[in-house]
Amino acid sequence: MELRAKLQAATKEAMKARNSSRLSTLRLIGAAVKDREIAARGGDGDGTLTEADLIAILSRMVKQRQESARAYEEGGRLELAAKEEEEILVIQEYLPRQMSAEETVAAIDKAIADLGAEGIRDMGRVMAALKERHAGQMDFGAAGPAVKDRLLA
Repeated sequence: MELRAKLQAATKEAMKARNSSRLSTLRLIGAAVKDREIAARGGDGDGTLTEADLIAILSRMVKQRQESARAYEEGGRLELAAKEEEEILVIQEYLPRQMSAEETVAAIDKAIADLGAEGIRDMGRVMAALKERHAGQMDFGAAGPAVKDRLLA
């Protein structure tokens, strides 16, 4: 089932079940997707989003909520931090499974070997290949330094 259809079905289920916290999060996802579609229509595009676009939106939403939760915890607002954590769990249900550290290292090594990357100047090509192959599955903030280490070794 397509991600967009899964989100719509989950929203309907949450409405029927009267699960207000889940419904609220699903509606936030829907609003973010709609905003992105409208922005895409503004240019030359027709406003259609690919699965990769949807995954990128969801990943960004998780990252935003993680930052907010951290800020709330530092500020002593634990109830707000808990709400952000609940939203993260709902959003992550619709993201592909995240790669483990071992899988990430293996994917980096494979990308380097496939591209024949030899030095730091090839880092951009390796990162582009990883983003193409593993969008939504890999933490690219952590992968960047790992790629750099591999290329310098």
